[in-house]
Amino acid sequence: MSTEENKTIIHRCIEAINKQDLGALDTLVAADYVGHITGLPPIEGSEALKYVFAGYFAAFPDFHFTVEDMIAEGDKVVGRGTFRATHKGELMGIPATGKRVAVAGIHIYRIASGKLAEEWIEQDNLGLLQQLGVIPPMG
Repeated sequence: MSTEENKTIIHRCIEAINKQDLGALDTLVAADYVGHITGLPPIEGSEALKYVFAGYFAAFPDFHFTVEDMIAEGDKVVGRGTFRATHKGELMGIPATGKRVAVAGIHIYRIASGKLAEEWIEQDNLGLLQQLGVIPPMG
């Protein structure tokens, strides 16, 4: 697949996530998908990925991811973006705070056979916890 086709696959994944249409991921994400998020165990399988997003949507019902940059080469796509949302439900044991958050991140996606097969995520989880008031801000 071309780099433009690979970028289109990622844009379609992000559109589905922003619409909270987890069923659409069935045609976009490989069944044996593996997600690597710094500090967390791997997400193994497309069903596990949908489970993670369902948890995020419960915590952040207005979750929206904005792509700031996207670059592709070979079977990899790199995206820089920000998710914005309001914390209205429990997130990993943190009760709803009602606070609005903006969390920046960089994702590296690997495409295989026309689907998202693997992903590496570096996002500002410290900033997220500070915005929620769980960890005090620096200084």
